[in-house]
This record gives sequence, C-alpha cells and structure tokens, in this order.
Amino acid sequence: MEYHLKQLDDRAVEAFSPNEKIGMVASVNPDGMPHITLITSLRAAGPKQITLGEFCKGSSKSHIRKNPKTAFLVLTMDRRMWRGHASWTHLRKEGPEYQSYNDLPMFRYNAYFGINTVHYLDLLDARGPDSLPLLTIVLSALMTKIAKAGTSMESSERILTPFGENLFNALDALKFIAYIKDDGFPEIVPVLQCQAAGSRRLVFSSLAYREELKRIPQGQTVAVFGLTMKMEDVLVRGTFAGFSKKFGLEAGSVDIDWVYNSMPPAHGQIYPPVPLKPVTEWADFG
Repeated sequence: MEYHLKQLDDRAVEAFSPNEKIGMVASVNPDGMPHITLITSLRAAGPKQITLGEFCKGSSKSHIRKNPKTAFLVLTMDRRMWRGHASWTHLRKEGPEYQSYNDLPMFRYNAYFGINTVHYLDLLDARGPDSLPLLTIVLSALMTKIAKAGTSMESSERILTPFGENLFNALDALKFIAYIKDDGFPEIVPVLQCQAAGSRRLVFSSLAYREELKRIPQGQTVAVFGLTMKMEDVLVRGTFAGFSKKFGLEAGSVDIDWVYNSMPPAHGQIYPPVPLKPVTEWADFG
C-alpha cells in the first residue's frame, strides 16, 4: 500500500481536529510486539506534526517514549479515513497545543480530568482520505460468519470473556489489526469483518482489504483491537496463523494468547490472569 503524502493538507488537518472521531495509534512494546490504543485526542498541529493529548496513564505513551515508531489511523464521522506513520520526538506540559486541548469543551468543563501532557510526533508519511468499502465489508463479514464455523479451538480454559467474544461478533463493531513491518514500524489495517470463533481464536475473510492482509507474515504476533459505538473496547494479541479455505471461502485466523482492557480508568492485562499484589510504591506521586 502506498503512503504517498509527506505532509497533511488543510483538509486533513481540519478532519483531525474534532474529538468526535476514531483515532487509533499503534506502538511497539518493549518486547517488540504491536499494541493498539484508541486515542481520540490525536490531532495535527501542522502539516508535518501529530499531537496526542494524555489525560490518563496507559501503556501506549510509555511504549512510544521507549520506541518512537508509531502508526496512526483517523476515521471521521463521515467515514473518511487517513492512515500514516510518525515518530515520537518529545512531550510538553504547557504551550499552545496544551492550551488548545484544554480549551475543548470535553476537557474545559470536566471536573475530574483534563489533558495533562501533550506528546509530539513528526509525520513520516500518510495517505487519505480513503472511503470505507462498505459493500465489500458487509460481504466479507457474511463470509467470515460462514468460514468460522467449525474453526473454534475451545478447551476448558476460556481466553476471551463472553463480553469480549460478543464484542468481536458484533457486526457493527470496528476492528483493526496491527503488525510490525520489516522496518520496525507498526502497520494498522482495518479488519471490520473480524469475528470470534469461540474464546480462543479470531477469524476474518480476506475479501475486504485483501492486499494489505496478505502482507502479514504467517506466524507473526499481531494485535487486534475491537471497538463498539458505545466506546467499549478490548485489545488482544496472538499468532497470525495465515489464510486457509473453509467451505470454499478463504479466511485468516489469529490464535489469541493475550487480552488487555484498555478502557479507563483501570487499564490492565486480563489474560493471562495477573495475580493481585499489594501496592507499596506510588511512582506517579513521587
């Protein structure tokens, strides 16, 4: 896929401005695996600079400070999509972008939190606006529903909770997959047709975004993010098992081995279960 833009035009800068949009950021964790985060505060500070407003502490901001390579995706309310790559450079806790974020109604009139830190990233490349191929996505979702039959790999231990399984099976939910390219940058691909085949596997037809999905190396660790219109979301990681045919339909699958709750206020790993430990240090207040 070609990222032919080296800077954002006025139309893109304006489209990135509202909070009423889907903003996704893919980062690389310290183990070299992909991570996806919903960051609606993703904005363009100019044609060559992206900013992220931080109001709660999750994993993504820590990841990008250690490894600045990121990918981003913006989907507007009128279903226009931009994607690209950027490199984190620095953060600030004051300045014009900080003030601009906190002047937004969402934060200005919020008694509990505001934007406390602004992260700055240099734009490397971008593409858009692209329209969602809705008819192809619908057909791909129907093919996925057929293809996933009989592909479940259930055991006595569930990985996805019923909530997570239902979220991925909601046909109106948004789903995105990320993997790490050879250059070390993550790549985000829409995979709205993705569905759960039980609690341990995700399946998706190759009809929608076929060319991009085919570039994911078999056996690589991928991250898949699911999001409903109620802003409920879940992030999973697993091994991409490649594409195979079921009932004459080609579908890819991901064998899940990790689940993460990225919804505030309690971000954290769900699977494998993390034992409870007493809190003895408060690093954020030191």
